[in-house]
Amino acid sequence: MLQAFLAGLALGGGLIVAIGPQNAFVIRQGILNSYVFWMCLLCSVSDAILIWGGTFGLGTLLALLPQLLTVMRYGGALFLLWYGIKALLRALHPHALEESPEKVRSLASALALCAAFTWLNPHVYLDTVVLAGSIANARPAGEQAPFALGASLASFIWFFAIGYGAKALRQPLSQPSVWRGIDFAIAAIMFWLAVKLLIGG
Repeated sequence: MLQAFLAGLALGGGLIVAIGPQNAFVIRQGILNSYVFWMCLLCSVSDAILIWGGTFGLGTLLALLPQLLTVMRYGGALFLLWYGIKALLRALHPHALEESPEKVRSLASALALCAAFTWLNPHVYLDTVVLAGSIANARPAGEQAPFALGASLASFIWFFAIGYGAKALRQPLSQPSVWRGIDFAIAAIMFWLAVKLLIGG
């Protein structure tokens, strides 16, 4: 059981550290010191739901509904393009960090945006539901739950680490030149991921 737990923890850690829209958004919210706990919690719980769903049958449902992933593919690409344009505009027309309109966004709107980064990204389903679920189910009987628990814990550790890590480094990261570079980087990540979705699926 412990071996299955550690295997899930290692797999979850390997999957989640890839640069993606969730990570970029959580880091930005951490620097803004804006609802950091709730953003980290939403991303972590979402990953856990998908990992456990994949472990216990959600992957089969997705295999039966390939058109669902196609819809999410194009919807997710449009969403990433929109957010990338916003980040690029912020970088081209920089303002003080404390004056950012995103600092005063309501909790509900911040959660909605964070949820969109999670649930509209088809790659999240491929990593958590399909890949993690398949590996979990390839393990001996009785090891699925410990494996899913380990993979889920990796998400909690990662998101809270980057969220509160960014918050702790808020002072050096909020310098105008650094902040502008972060927005350029976020825009590049969003555009790259959107293009990947559009041309590569």
